[in-house]
Amino acid sequence: MKMARVEALCVGAKKGKPKQPVETAEFRQGHGLVGDAHAGPWHRQVSLLAAEDIARVRRDLPDIRPGDFAENVVISGVGFGQLGLGSRLRLGDSVILRITQIGKVCHTPCHIGRTVGDCIMPRVGLFARVDAGGPVRAGDAVEVLEMILPDRFQAVILTISDRCSRGEAVDTAGPAAAALLSGQLGAHIYAVEILPDERETISARLRHYCDGHSIDLVLTVGGTGFSPGDVTPEATRAVVERFTPGLDEAMRAASLQKTPHAMLSRAVSGIRARTLIVNLPGSERAATENLAAILPALKHGLAKLRGDKSDCGR
Repeated sequence: MKMARVEALCVGAKKGKPKQPVETAEFRQGHGLVGDAHAGPWHRQVSLLAAEDIARVRRDLPDIRPGDFAENVVISGVGFGQLGLGSRLRLGDSVILRITQIGKVCHTPCHIGRTVGDCIMPRVGLFARVDAGGPVRAGDAVEVLEMILPDRFQAVILTISDRCSRGEAVDTAGPAAAALLSGQLGAHIYAVEILPDERETISARLRHYCDGHSIDLVLTVGGTGFSPGDVTPEATRAVVERFTPGLDEAMRAASLQKTPHAMLSRAVSGIRARTLIVNLPGSERAATENLAAILPALKHGLAKLRGDKSDCGR
């Protein structure tokens, strides 16, 4: 069996331009490649391409060189199609990368796209954060430390609470919702965050996870009631493109069987791009009861967002 290895390392000082091959590159934790224009405190710190995918393009363009697709790392011997969000790779002795995005949207064609009418980075490229840094040389071994298959649904949990965000209270509802999603839906929990009850902050994090991350589901937990600081529904409405009132109705109907206070919920849900956003109440019991009410339909709904064409009536 062929050993997985780093075939090339590339660094570029400007975005939107080809990168230059280097023999050795320094990866900095939480940053990316030192000296690379795409490095920084965001989720797409390092870009990766499979050597096998580049080889297929090279059949028509034999002069293609490492870095021409603006990739940072070219790897051989790893099935990129088996790596979903959260998968982890070790490069060399110490560098650990965590996959954070699959493909991307090209707003303006790169020079390769203009030449051949296609660029493989949007379709087969992977992006990663640097979890552990260090030096890497071309030829170093690559090991898959954790493989999260792409067919698993990806979920994010955002607990909305001023007190929890200040460390004055312990969040139990968010972890309980995450455990239910993982256990009942088989979802991979990509991220868990605690945010204050600030409308713009909540909307910004919703946009962050819905736009480009390949996240299937974002659950917000808390901030759905009558209190003046409860602004989660307003923050959600500001980013949703298509509302899903059936989910809201199902959750409230289920909760009304337990308490008349369920009718005070202002929670909403809806779709942005291909990500479903659902507001849950802030208490552990109410959050899990509401989520359990819609779980039977979530798998089918999320599959539809991914492009499943099966008959909804079956």
